[in-house]
Amino acid sequence: MVIFRMIYIILGLALSLSAQYNVQKPFPKLSVTQPNTVTFTPSQPNWIFIVGQQGVITRLDRTLAAEAEAIEFLDISSKVVFGGEQGLLGLAFHPEFASNGLFYVDYTADNPRRTVIERYQADPSSLQANSGSGQVILEVEQPFSNHNAGDILFGADGYLYVTLGDGGSGGDPQGHGQNRQTLLGSILRIDVDNPAPGKNYGIPADNPFVGNNQGWREEIWAYGLRNPWRMAFDQETGELWTADVGQNAWEEIDIITKGGNYGWNIMEGTHCYPPGSQCNTQGLIYPVWEYSHENGNRSITGGRVYRGTRIPELVGAYIYADFVSGRIWALFMQNGSAQSNELLLDSELAIASFGTDADKNLYISAFDGSLYQLVSPTLVENDPYMPSEFRLLQNYPNPFNDRTAIRFDLEKESHVTLDIYNLHGQHIKTLTDGFMAAKSHQITWNGTDKTGRSVASGVYIYRLLTGNDVQDQRKMLFLK
Repeated sequence: MVIFRMIYIILGLALSLSAQYNVQKPFPKLSVTQPNTVTFTPSQPNWIFIVGQQGVITRLDRTLAAEAEAIEFLDISSKVVFGGEQGLLGLAFHPEFASNGLFYVDYTADNPRRTVIERYQADPSSLQANSGSGQVILEVEQPFSNHNAGDILFGADGYLYVTLGDGGSGGDPQGHGQNRQTLLGSILRIDVDNPAPGKNYGIPADNPFVGNNQGWREEIWAYGLRNPWRMAFDQETGELWTADVGQNAWEEIDIITKGGNYGWNIMEGTHCYPPGSQCNTQGLIYPVWEYSHENGNRSITGGRVYRGTRIPELVGAYIYADFVSGRIWALFMQNGSAQSNELLLDSELAIASFGTDADKNLYISAFDGSLYQLVSPTLVENDPYMPSEFRLLQNYPNPFNDRTAIRFDLEKESHVTLDIYNLHGQHIKTLTDGFMAAKSHQITWNGTDKTGRSVASGVYIYRLLTGNDVQDQRKMLFLK
């Protein structure tokens, strides 16, 4: 390790990502009252939909970029109680939206205060919603005004998943988190296509508590949650990620499993609740990551596992934020365990949610009314810059322990070979070998050799050739 510390000094390498990233507004003309959900429908991939917490959903043609302006899709503000944690909180398009035009919303209503899951219909071609088509699917009484959660989404199984907080106040005074006889403090999984008698939804036969004789609600998929603020399926692995807002000490990230008990209010994160108490943690599922209320962090905003192409060094990382501090992190996992948690940016934005479009581009919605996107020093996919010369750049991040991005510029179309060597000159791997267009390029290396095995920690050379001439090479440091 002493040797590696010396290498750091010699190479002048930086370990922190925090100063490298920024955010930009892809749609500067957009202004939405407290946007808290961003999503899309595959039937119209050029459009993204933004949920305003006051009760209005707008849509935006992302191909217009800086010229794009919001168009109203649905206004149900007359039904919605707006303020604090209440409002229009979720939107999900039916998997068959292209043919049936159905979509679902989650909002807070009053008299009595309750969460409402409601179905609407739109013309799939014109994307005009019928505001009079609403049909209530499910209602859940809310004893307090906070902890509404309110995220909804369809899984690959075709079922609708719904997040519900513990009912609010502080410390779960009514004990909903550990009470499976209530829907509060849970993630639900329901079948909106096959309603059961007397209901507007059905219960999937493989839900974990189907057929129980303890009076547990069969809609429950997982429980023991305080205020699960944003959930998302990893588009590659199918894992369901959820961020759960803590009480007054710890914020947590969970990967949700069937029938799982995530501990609230026995635990807050991995710690017994109330603080200093002794608790029985048998059968409880610990979060995959937690962070404390330090340096202004107070309330986690759940994100997405990044599967886009614009920032290759973040592929596979769970991108999330803190609503109060505005910090944005990337959590890297390996073999089911957290490998590293990197601070990407201290944005100072009140970040309410993350969303994606049909091309898996990541969006950040903030309560200043705008959408943002992360900007990386290795962002090249949509870079209008046309290189005027050949250039090989330093890889990023460097040092790295999972993956790194190698960027280079071509001023003309060329046959390119990019190879990795160790300090003994032994060839480790060819990353690309073929013709490439004149523009900025980026290629990712994950620290494996030509057989797919992980290489040893140390310094490596990456060498770029165009034609038959060696053009440039640089050093990088790989750490396990």
